[in-house]
This record gives sequence, structure tokens and C-alpha cells, in this order.
Amino acid sequence: MPNHAHVRAEIGALIDRNDLVGLKKYTAHWLAKDLAPILAELTLSQLATLFRAGSQELAATTFAHLAVADQRKLLRLLSQEQAAALLNALSPDDRTAFLDELPLELAMQMLGMLDPDERKVAKALLAYPEHSVGRMMTLDFVTARPEWTVRQSLDYVREHGYDRETLNIIFVVDAEGHLVDDLRVRRLLLAPLDAQVSTLLDGNYTTLEPTADRETALMLFKKYDRVALPVVDGTRKPIGIITVDDMLDVAEAEATEDIQKLGGTEALEEPYTTIALSRMVRKRASWLVVLFLGEMLTATAMSYFEDEIARAVVLALFVPLIISSGGNAGSQAATLVIRALALGEFKLRDWWRVMRRELAAGTMLGLILGAIGFLRIAVWSQFTNIYGPHWLLVASTVGLTLVGIVLWGSLIGSMLPLGLKRLGLDPATSSAPFVATLVDVTGLVIYFTTAYAVLHGTLL
Repeated sequence: MPNHAHVRAEIGALIDRNDLVGLKKYTAHWLAKDLAPILAELTLSQLATLFRAGSQELAATTFAHLAVADQRKLLRLLSQEQAAALLNALSPDDRTAFLDELPLELAMQMLGMLDPDERKVAKALLAYPEHSVGRMMTLDFVTARPEWTVRQSLDYVREHGYDRETLNIIFVVDAEGHLVDDLRVRRLLLAPLDAQVSTLLDGNYTTLEPTADRETALMLFKKYDRVALPVVDGTRKPIGIITVDDMLDVAEAEATEDIQKLGGTEALEEPYTTIALSRMVRKRASWLVVLFLGEMLTATAMSYFEDEIARAVVLALFVPLIISSGGNAGSQAATLVIRALALGEFKLRDWWRVMRRELAAGTMLGLILGAIGFLRIAVWSQFTNIYGPHWLLVASTVGLTLVGIVLWGSLIGSMLPLGLKRLGLDPATSSAPFVATLVDVTGLVIYFTTAYAVLHGTLL
């Protein structure tokens, strides 16, 4: 098979030469889903020419691979009739995703370009809540009846399956249209032609509600390892399906959003390279301001221990070391717990189990860093008098503080996401910078309290 760059260059050359006959002949040998990712890398002007000359199926499939900004620009390069034909050819889920990203006024304009039947479908899907299963489902699926034979079912698939979203799964419904089971086509192909569909059913299926959150759908796909799941109404009649390719997009979007939040910014919701600079600054500035105000409390905490610092200036040398160690430990714990929550590795009711692990891990990590900090001061004191005659007490203060602050940071970093989840908020909001800022402020209190207890009567 030719590589993508070669195919893209061949098609681009045909378009540039305006060889529409050769273009149709070249693309006719490809499946639309195989060619679409390659075509999506062409320039918008080349795509406009291709969409005017190529098949609607190829145009619709390619259109779904473009970024929203490019989709909008491309539609402006087409005539109204061509744009309307393209929008009508899009699968319901791809069209809903596109319309959902548009300003309301522009989305209404696009709706007005659809055929009456397609407009009815689009409005029905857009009526579901944002990020719900209903917004993502497609209405193109194949059903069969339990009393049919395998031969009848396969004949039905051949007759009605050409434009369906997937043929890997057939949904079996009764005479009233209620879902009975789902059936992998593989079982049909391997079964005797005169066998009844009902003999192939095992009752092992699951369904989604149209108002369910897309994260719920993602978890079900992972749990049951399905390529498609039915969406049913209140009477358990299938009204659409969600396919695994939709879930791959959801998984990517959710992971991207969580990573951005963990980094201390709002979710961008657009590619980094295409989002407007002003919007990116706004989304990053809000968290930076919050974190900056939080870090100002560090100065407040230090001013509270001003007398101690004045009497034992050596303590100030270790402030960056102390607070960064606690913040790093908290960031580690928060990242691990948030990811484990996202993967469903434990439930909120297991919070005590998480706390016990972090108590143990935080203590061991604190002892490791505390020992290193103690040895560092002890070794330096053999060659310099920078820590004074009470270097052993200073080393003990730093070592004990590191144990306490690393343990504290681990507990805060692990419990904060669980607390936010319990309140119905996104755990990823407890970003690494946020945890680090919180631990910085409290770490100073731990440090100077420990110093006062250890150095009281000597330096303090």
C-alpha cells in the first residue's frame, strides 16, 4: 500500500491540475474511512475542490477528521448547495459534534440548511445535555428479530447494512421494538443458516440512557469490551448507538482536560496551536492569580515567625528546601490519586485505604528525605561553620521537618481530590500547583513549630 505522503501528493497534484476525472478514478479505489485521514491533511482550497468533485460519502468522512476551525473555513469555500449537501451527508453524531461547537446563531443557520428529516434528527440530538450520550449517538444501526433464522438476518444485513455506522453488532428486538439482546455478527456467520437467532442469545448485554454522561459510557465500554453499545429510551427501545471510535475521542478529550487541569489551567477545549492567544491567556491567568494569592500567604506565615528567623537566620536557608519537598510530595500523591480515580481503580468509600497507603508512603518518603537532609548538614558542618555550634540541632530540625511535611503533603495531595469528588466537583481541579501552594503555606508552620520545639533554649 502506498504511504500516506505519496497518496496525499498524488491527490494534491490531481486537484492542482484540475483533473477531476482522474481524481474520481483515483479515489474510487479507496474506502472513505481509509482515505479520509490522509485527505484531512490537504489545504482547505484543495479540499474544497475535492468536495465539489468527489463523492458525498468521502466528503462527509473527511470533514469529520478536520478541526472545527477548519470545518467552518471549508464550508465558507463551498456554495450554499454544496455546503447543505455536505451537512446532510454527515453522520448524525459527527454533525451534532460540529454544530455543538458553533455559536448559536451560526448553528441555527446550519440547521436551516438541512433537509426536514435530517433537521429533525439534529434538533433531537442537540436537545440532550452537553457531554451526554444523546449528543454523541448515531441512529444508524441494524436490528434483527429473535424468531428470524440466521439466513434471514444475514439477508437483512445485506439489504439494509450498507450505510449503517457499524455491522459488528446487531441488536435483537422483539415485536414491540424492545431490546432483547445484542449479537456479534461473528456468531451469525459461524452459526447454521437455519438456526434461529434466539438460540444464539445469551442475555449478556448492557445499555446506555441518552442523558448519561459520556464518562459513564466510557467506563462501560472498558468494562464490557464492546465495539458498540445501544442507547435506549424509558421503555428500553433502542434509539441509537454509541461506537468505540466515539469513545476513543472521549478518552482523548477527558485525558487532555485532566492533564491541563493538573497543570494548573482551565481546560482549553481547543487545540493549543489554534486557540486564540487571548482565550488561552484568560484560561491560564485565572489559576495563576489564585495560586499567586495563595502563595502570598507564605509571606504572611513567615512574618508570623519573624522573631524566630531574626534569632536563627540559619533557619531561613532551608525554607525553599522544606516547602518544595512538601509540595512535590503532595503533587505526586494528587496526580496518582486523580489518575486512579479516573481509571476506576477504587471508589470513594475506599478513602481510608488510600489514606493508610499515603500514611505509610509519606512516612517512608519523609524518612528518606529527612535522612538525606540530616546527612547534608552533618557533612557540611565538618568543613564549614555556616550552621554554627548547634549544627546537630539544626540538622535534627530539618530532618524531622522533612518527615512531617512530606507526610503532610502526601495526605493533602491524596485526600483533596477525594474530597472534591465527594462534593461533586472535578478531582482534577486539585491540580499539582494548587496542592503545592497549599502545602507551602502549611509547611512553613510545620517547619517553624518543629524548630521552636527542637531549638528552644539554644538558638531560640
